[in-house]
Amino acid sequence: MFAVFNLTIAALMVFAPHLFFADIGPFGVQNDHYLRDVATFYAATGVALVVAERLISWRTPILFLAALQSGLHALNHLADIGAAHPHWLGPADFVSLTLATVALVWLARESQRPLEVQR
Repeated sequence: MFAVFNLTIAALMVFAPHLFFADIGPFGVQNDHYLRDVATFYAATGVALVVAERLISWRTPILFLAALQSGLHALNHLADIGAAHPHWLGPADFVSLTLATVALVWLARESQRPLEVQR
């Protein structure tokens, strides 16, 4: 799920930057180059999450990295919580990113447990 989310965000930033800016990330002034730069991080994370689904040795480190990125992203949205247009989007982004961070931390911790104990 998180892999698909990251890859979808990356694709929107690259192929539909105005749609992404207008409907998902309406902060400041649109900068297509910066959106494509950020898309590379989303794409790399999405691909790494896909690989981590198949390679157990990647799972915990990639999930912790994704959780760290999500948590830092949530803090950035907290700092700019009133800067989105429409204004309700700032708090909604912060809450959704915080919930994603909690889920990723939980998944990362679960991935550390022996496979026979998981689930």
